Amino acid sequence: MSTTTLAEKPNGSARVVDVGEPAARGRILIVDDEDVISGTLHEFLQGEGFAVATAANMPGALALVESFGPDVVLCDVQLPGGDGLTVLERSLRIRPETLFIMITAYATVENAVAAFRRGAQDYLMKPVLFEDLLAKLDRLIAYRRLLMENQALRRQLHPHGERDALIGEGPAMKSVKTLIRKVGPTRSTVLITGESGTGKELVARALHAAGPDPDGLFLAINGAAIPHDSLEVQLFGHVRGAFPGADRDRAGLFVAAGTGTVFLDEIAELSRSTQAKLLRAIENKEVLPVGATRPISFQARLITATNKDLTAEVAADRFRADLYYRLNVVRIHLPPLRDRRDDIPDLITALLAKHARSLGKRVDGVDNATIRGLMAAPWTGNVRELDNALERAVILADGSILTPDDFPPGLIAVNDSEVDGDNLRAAVRDYERRHIQRVLRDSHDDKREAARRLGMGLSSLYRKLEELGVRP
Repeated sequence: MSTTTLAEKPNGSARVVDVGEPAARGRILIVDDEDVISGTLHEFLQGEGFAVATAANMPGALALVESFGPDVVLCDVQLPGGDGLTVLERSLRIRPETLFIMITAYATVENAVAAFRRGAQDYLMKPVLFEDLLAKLDRLIAYRRLLMENQALRRQLHPHGERDALIGEGPAMKSVKTLIRKVGPTRSTVLITGESGTGKELVARALHAAGPDPDGLFLAINGAAIPHDSLEVQLFGHVRGAFPGADRDRAGLFVAAGTGTVFLDEIAELSRSTQAKLLRAIENKEVLPVGATRPISFQARLITATNKDLTAEVAADRFRADLYYRLNVVRIHLPPLRDRRDDIPDLITALLAKHARSLGKRVDGVDNATIRGLMAAPWTGNVRELDNALERAVILADGSILTPDDFPPGLIAVNDSEVDGDNLRAAVRDYERRHIQRVLRDSHDDKREAARRLGMGLSSLYRKLEELGVRP
């Protein structure tokens, strides 16, 4: 039994189009305003076992992308009321997994490059050769099915997705993981707080992986890294002619993310103007692109993060109270690494494996003195600092087990209990080692400056470093 659906004619009226029998070979949407071409393609593809729908313009095409859910769209580049590249862009916002073959009678290198850059998979010239079309369709549909099967398999093998990247089983991290498990499946706004380097983006990605559309887009942006005017364009988009150089419409992150997630880091750095626009977007679930007169609705989930105390920022009148309440529906706080030291051994194991794999080196672990030293280090830069220290150690290591000497001077203090009993010589050597390491750290590893502070020549310092087993 065939099914029917509605598409708009160029004059705005609707027409019923046959989408054919549901077929295992694939679902094809034809977008072309030339009835002879679309009718011929429709008849041919339906005869070849495809389910087919047709649309004559952009509104009809977008409606069918959502309702019909095609595997592949055959889209003419020239359309009334909007070109095919715009159909391509807007369709991918609705269904990012849709594949596109652009069709044109006037192929140029520029058009082909533009189509591929905007997400098309292939290009065809008119008149379309049926044999060529079938080969391309079968290849793309096979690719799409393989992609979807891989995604499904990945979800089965790793049901927690990005949540696996959150390392630690201490009380603090267990609390974080519990909140992610509870709020992840919703579309509620989440505010993530914590010092720099604690892993706020990892939490945002874990929320996305646990969310209603884990295969959707995750788009991240740093509110402190982009000028305010550019940030608004990135978030909300712009229309053609909105400012010099705006030669076409551009979707902002909220629209481009589709049903995925927008992660806005450093939320406290937004200007008051951008804060007001963000508040309006959250309340109305729509954005007003720069230069536009009509808003565009969006479905994306918003997750924000900050390393500042937003209540203090509100009290100081640097952050809008009404926006804070909108963002703080659910708050997840990431403690600093110094407050969850029991997680450090697990972090070391995971991060060492990552760096050894990426650097192609065999590093099996760390010795006892190193693990104690790393657990006692201050880690003012949190997990990010630990990650960087381990990467550096793997790069410089000569053996498969890391020792304190593989780390920056002064980072790992030698415990007094490790000195050989009451032996005075060993105690003096231990004091010398720690004192020189501290001076090197305070001198930012500048050997000449360290030698000056120690009251010795540079060559003498190098001899002493070798004697004490401290790597220069």
